Amino acid sequence: MTNGFLARLGRKLPIGANQPAGGSGLKKALGGLDLIAIGLGTMIGGGIFTTIGPGVAKAGPAVVIAFVLAGLASLCAALCYAELGAIIPNAGSAYTFTYTSVGQLFGWIIGWNLILEYAISAAPVAQQFSQSFQEALHALTGLALPGWAAKATLAHGIQWWQIDLAHSSYDLIGAVFILFLTALIIVGIRETASANNVLVVIKILALLAFVFAGITLFHPHNLLPFNPVGLIGPLDKDGIPTGIIGAAALVFFVYIGFDTATTTSEECRNPARDIPVGVIGSLLIGTALYCAVAIVLVGSVPWKSVNVDTPLQSALAPLHNSLVEWIIRIGVLAGTSSVALVSLLGQSRVFFAMARDRMLPPVVAEIDPRFHTPAKMSLITGVIVAAMTLIVPLDLLLALVNIGTMSAFIFVCIGVLVMRHRYPNIHRPFRTPSVWLTAGSGILLSSLLGILGFGLITLGTFLVWLLIGLVVYFSYGYWNARPDIHGSVPDIEPPARSLY
Repeated sequence: MTNGFLARLGRKLPIGANQPAGGSGLKKALGGLDLIAIGLGTMIGGGIFTTIGPGVAKAGPAVVIAFVLAGLASLCAALCYAELGAIIPNAGSAYTFTYTSVGQLFGWIIGWNLILEYAISAAPVAQQFSQSFQEALHALTGLALPGWAAKATLAHGIQWWQIDLAHSSYDLIGAVFILFLTALIIVGIRETASANNVLVVIKILALLAFVFAGITLFHPHNLLPFNPVGLIGPLDKDGIPTGIIGAAALVFFVYIGFDTATTTSEECRNPARDIPVGVIGSLLIGTALYCAVAIVLVGSVPWKSVNVDTPLQSALAPLHNSLVEWIIRIGVLAGTSSVALVSLLGQSRVFFAMARDRMLPPVVAEIDPRFHTPAKMSLITGVIVAAMTLIVPLDLLLALVNIGTMSAFIFVCIGVLVMRHRYPNIHRPFRTPSVWLTAGSGILLSSLLGILGFGLITLGTFLVWLLIGLVVYFSYGYWNARPDIHGSVPDIEPPARSLY
């Protein structure tokens, strides 16, 4: 009985599983440039406009090193994602990669954690869009929403669970915004990608406008002292470490997204080529922009004077240039729009893959015959996220988004090593360079940021999240996961020649 139990937990998907001869039903409409834009759609968004301020407060000018450190951890993971995405061109991203390489239990855990990366992260981003939209509306017309409809807050009695809905306030714009994006995702992948491409161009132009405008205010003396807090500084009021490590764990949020490209593998025209191009291309472009923005910001204003809430706009205030201010404001709106759009897209595809494997009820994996998208799953995801956006403040969950994503990165790095051992001779259109060094560095850096970069409250809440996921798994997925999945590529290969 024990052997059967462990065998079920360790059951792996064959390479090519769920790829019937007639196709999955998803429309193949994406190329490498589309995937770069999808990755940038999530990477370059609300995070760079907001986390950079608190990051500077934690590390001073050394926030630039924090961006490099977080980017290095992400790059190691990205190279592993690129190899696995090229040989496992299935929807599901890290969930599918982990299920195929490490086994069912860990595949479920990563799929569960991806809810933090995609669905949960879309709600606070939508709330940020709402606040930016209301600010722009007030600047243009002087109009303002009534307090009960302007922002999500939960009123409660003496105990936090004594919620008073009558005296709470709601984010109506954010909720409607999520429903609009959900409708766009349901209509089709090509329409979603086209809209995202436009938004990505707008927000990149906004960041370039900041760099070129801000460089005129650059003074090298603002960079000194460069590392005033140290590698690991004292805990802040929330019990979270400061210094370079604390800042790196925070700004890690801006790198979340390049892996979204792998959730659309089955909608690529040539996944073996397009996945590596999309994953690596979006990460390199995003990292270059982040470092440029960070250097200009800390060089334009003394780090202690950086406004935590509106860092980019406040840094350019001495220019008194309303045009640049509006470009930045429009960039924030475009950035939050594309992040929420691509996050919802990624979550619907992860749920689609999990339901197709019977880890979730299979009804949600049905492809709409008209739109060729998982419309039911997209609608369910959108309604849930809209409800969260409407009423739930999600500040703590931003930290959970980061740590959940780090766990996915760790298992993808482990997965690429397992696949090198298990399938040493399979054709790899892209190979992770120096795989043991790269994957090992990804595991080490992500673990370091996850352990040292977050407070006990975040780590404890993440543990509770994992326990809830295990309850769901053993209540449904363990008993219903398909034991009869057969891929178009056999789960065997010739004797090993080399592990490299």
